Amino acid sequence: MNYEAKIGWRYLYGGKKDRFLLLLAGGSAVCSVIGLVILMMASGNPIGVLMFVLGLIATAVFVLLSLFTVFTSVSILGVALGVAALTIVLAVTTGFQKQFRDKVLGVNAHVIVLKSQATFAEYRDVMKTAQEIDPDVLAVQPFIFAEMLVTRGKGELSGVAIKGIDPTLVRGVLDLEQHMIKCDDKEAKLVANCGSVESLANATQRPPGVLPPIIMGKELAHKLKAKVGDDVTVVVPLSNIDFDTFRAKSSAPRTRRFKVAGIFYSGFDEYDRRLMYSALQDIQDLVGRGDQVMGVELKVKDVDRAVEIAEKLEKALGGPPYQVQDWYELNHNLFTALKVQKFALFFILLIIILVATVNMVSAIFMMVTEKTREIAILKSMGASSGSVAWLFQIVGVVIGSIGMTIGVVLGLAICYVVSSYGYHLDPKVYLIDKLPIEVRWLEVVLVAGTTMLVSILVTLFPSLTASSLRPADGLRYD
Repeated sequence: MNYEAKIGWRYLYGGKKDRFLLLLAGGSAVCSVIGLVILMMASGNPIGVLMFVLGLIATAVFVLLSLFTVFTSVSILGVALGVAALTIVLAVTTGFQKQFRDKVLGVNAHVIVLKSQATFAEYRDVMKTAQEIDPDVLAVQPFIFAEMLVTRGKGELSGVAIKGIDPTLVRGVLDLEQHMIKCDDKEAKLVANCGSVESLANATQRPPGVLPPIIMGKELAHKLKAKVGDDVTVVVPLSNIDFDTFRAKSSAPRTRRFKVAGIFYSGFDEYDRRLMYSALQDIQDLVGRGDQVMGVELKVKDVDRAVEIAEKLEKALGGPPYQVQDWYELNHNLFTALKVQKFALFFILLIIILVATVNMVSAIFMMVTEKTREIAILKSMGASSGSVAWLFQIVGVVIGSIGMTIGVVLGLAICYVVSSYGYHLDPKVYLIDKLPIEVRWLEVVLVAGTTMLVSILVTLFPSLTASSLRPADGLRYD
């Protein structure tokens, strides 16, 4: 170790180890370990969460105060808390991005083909073209999407979005199967296993008098007070309006009764509250448009290639009247808002780290003032201005390194605790029901690297100030 590093460490070191503070640090560490044990035995226990987090913070505080000066300890803690906050916020925002992406792709396709014209009867040709456009296309299915009303009993009514899907193809395109939470045990002949969508596959093989099956979201079922096996009535609004004269026909709007064959829960409130699925043929009969669909949807092997495949398919179809959109384009506003929010929070919390480094600069300036005589002696003994600057730069780097390390450890620990605790959110506000945590090591490295870069830059000025000190000025009054 060169002399600059030795002197720099001596300037940071408090002079002696305070046994009382070390004892408090040991007790805090024991408290943290006990909290971790409680969490491992009962995941999400609030007592374990508090003991673990507060124990970690107290351990760091007492260890720092026992080893370093108060100014140095405050500087390190400021950096550590800023890094921890940034690590946690990035994990949460990344978790939101991943959760929304998984929820959206769980009940939606990766690429869809729509037609601007009212008729879409040639959908089978489009499906064939889509299937052959790229080896990454795993499955294709036609669909109808319509806004309707659903009623049950006398008072339960809700506006819904019904999606007609091909029961034989839907499993290859949508992950609806894994979101099923209930099914009708009484309909064993129609349902292959509990929580599946097999009942839709028998839509064309029903005995006379058997109602067509329909699947609805959990929140919608709660609103309608419906359970598996209940009957619901679907109403096609405005189906009795003559749009040439804008007058009501003598007949009532088209209606059809369905039997609830399953309930799904995606965790995405917008879908769980409004979405219903039924067999394509049943919805075609209900809307009265014959063998036509609204669009064709695809599932691809790599979702990141969805944009590329959508562009290839649109060229193959010749463009208008066909319109091809990928999953990101369909949800562009949502994901753009999440991305902008993530960058905004990153820079806001980076300012917190910058504010914390002001303490570091103050501590180093006070150190330079306090060590003026020693700096003068070093220079008079032959130390160069560069060596003196490097000495105080080492001080800043050590403070930043320790603060960064503590902050990253603390941030990752809190992320683990929050993830195991399963903090619940109001799905009506946040669209999902649980606080998501997703730690990406690249982001952790980015936080650590940014902190070290800031620590190096902010210590340049006090280091250069110390290096410009003349020996005569430091020894003038001795």
